[in-house]
Amino acid sequence: MILSVSNIHKSFNEVPVLQNISFHIEDYDKAAIVGINGAGKTTLLRIIMGELSADEGIVTLSKDKTVGYLSQHQAVSSENTIYDELLSVKQDIIELEHKIRSIELQMKTASDEKLSQLMDTYSNLTHAFESANGYAYKSELVGVLKGLGFAENDFSKSVSTLSGGQKTRVALGKLLLQNPSLIILDEPTNHLDMSSITWLETYLLNYKGAVVIVSHDRYFLDRIANKVIEIDHSRATVFTGNYSAYAAKKEQLRIAEYNAYMNQQREIKHQEEVIEKLRSFNREKSIKRAESREKMLNKIEVLEKPSETRSDMHLRLEPKFLSGNDVLHVENLSKSFGELHLFEHLSFDIRRGEHVAIIGDNGTGKTTILKIINELLPPDEGSIRLGANVQIGYYDQEHHVLHPDKTLFEEISDDYPTLTNTEIRNTLAAFLFTGDDVFKQIKSLSGGERGRVSLAKLMLSESNFLILDEPTNHLDIMSKEILEDALNGYTGTVLYVSHDRYFINKTATRILDLRQKQLTEYLGNYEYYLEKKQETVLSSPSSSPSLNATASSGQIPSENKQDWKNQKELQAARRKKENDLKKCEERIEQLETRNTEIDDLMASPDVCTNVAKLQELSSEKGENEAELETLYEKWENLSED
Repeated sequence: MILSVSNIHKSFNEVPVLQNISFHIEDYDKAAIVGINGAGKTTLLRIIMGELSADEGIVTLSKDKTVGYLSQHQAVSSENTIYDELLSVKQDIIELEHKIRSIELQMKTASDEKLSQLMDTYSNLTHAFESANGYAYKSELVGVLKGLGFAENDFSKSVSTLSGGQKTRVALGKLLLQNPSLIILDEPTNHLDMSSITWLETYLLNYKGAVVIVSHDRYFLDRIANKVIEIDHSRATVFTGNYSAYAAKKEQLRIAEYNAYMNQQREIKHQEEVIEKLRSFNREKSIKRAESREKMLNKIEVLEKPSETRSDMHLRLEPKFLSGNDVLHVENLSKSFGELHLFEHLSFDIRRGEHVAIIGDNGTGKTTILKIINELLPPDEGSIRLGANVQIGYYDQEHHVLHPDKTLFEEISDDYPTLTNTEIRNTLAAFLFTGDDVFKQIKSLSGGERGRVSLAKLMLSESNFLILDEPTNHLDIMSKEILEDALNGYTGTVLYVSHDRYFINKTATRILDLRQKQLTEYLGNYEYYLEKKQETVLSSPSSSPSLNATASSGQIPSENKQDWKNQKELQAARRKKENDLKKCEERIEQLETRNTEIDDLMASPDVCTNVAKLQELSSEKGENEAELETLYEKWENLSED
């Protein structure tokens, strides 16, 4: 066991946030903490880290264990470059390397008596250097930076010039390089694109320590978590398995609790009817029997009605009228900002009823496409044409459609003047704004609250073409599921940008992948996209036409013929990878054998006093270790494939 959380209680202004929270984290656990916004997840992490004191309870970290914590908001302030900031984590290894080089110089001129002492020190230092992965720390650092989405030309940028999201990525990189016994991450994927999230998933899956994550990214939790700690109504319940296993078990428990409640209510009603009937007989024996039953009924521990959290927020999207079959035609679209060329010559069509997701790395221009369609930005080239009777409803991730100085009530009433006060209040209540909440100013709301107001306006718009920019940002898991259900029941057309893979998998019927300034089309959800993308990587470039090429040719190859071709290419690629894997294993064995021989030679009487030979062997071993590090990574990648 690495962490014990026992009987934690915490209240704010006498309102309980956490009650009797208890769980354990074992040495290799990958645990997720889930719950709706405001459930107390971040509060719990701060208590674990000692940043906040609990009213009651104990947090115990095992002896000799270290912990690293990434909070949601990072105040990273440094004049270092990005590379040097991460390099500072490896200062102990750098100092160790300097000591080794210094002793090597001393050994050249040392007397025999001094040489023996230096040799012992040298042996201890090189062993410590190896144990700390000293031969590969630079490649490890570069790998983390690239994995988190930094290009090599970013390495020299000053940390002080970075955005908040970039600083969070720097902080995450430093944390990962520290290799603590326990990593605690609060919403680590918020500032990462899909490629970086996928890299982080693989990194954490292979991490030798324990990991605790607070996240609303269900796909991320599905891949990583082997334990889910749910905080609901200020109490914690521990589930074994990933997010999907938790969700299934949670639903089973909810159904069981609801059935138990309903059965008890039926039994109570039945007993009350029997008691009333017995009393109506108005006989001594029947009255005594009624009293006896009443006493038994009063002793029953009445079950509370299970909360129907998802029924609290109501989102029903329905177009006022149908659009034409052709909803949107985009032709030859290009856009640049100065020297930054986002995309060029994009062409695609969207038809009524489609749910189309645009995906891609950060900075590729996904949001820019939506803004051009909404006439918020002009294109450099190309044209946008809407179909007949198309009415757009736009959800902006930055919520520019909201007016910061207006109250919630004014935001709705000004845009929809025909609504009565009661209708406005009912609409806001459906999105969990009740009582005096409706008089709050927009600028005082959290990101999640602003998202709910934008969704309320979207529902009222009755548009038949929804354009959504990162609609799940700042939403908790429950709210995301409500939005998914609403979109899946929506009979209009949807075009959206999102990096929420679970959301895409649930709602998309077609995916447009924006990469290298071009769009590639995948007919299906996110799982289908991953499957086809893997086949595309393994097959020749000609077997994966771009969207533009497919659209202009107007021809779709035979599905069976294409699948057969892909299968043959997949088999050939698999054979090649198996051969590469075998060669990789053989080379690893050769280098490990040679390193063992070097260790024996360096310890032998003939060599241990020969400085020149020792340096030669040490240098050879260093080169071997560097190559081994690369080979180990290659072997992992080949084994995964």
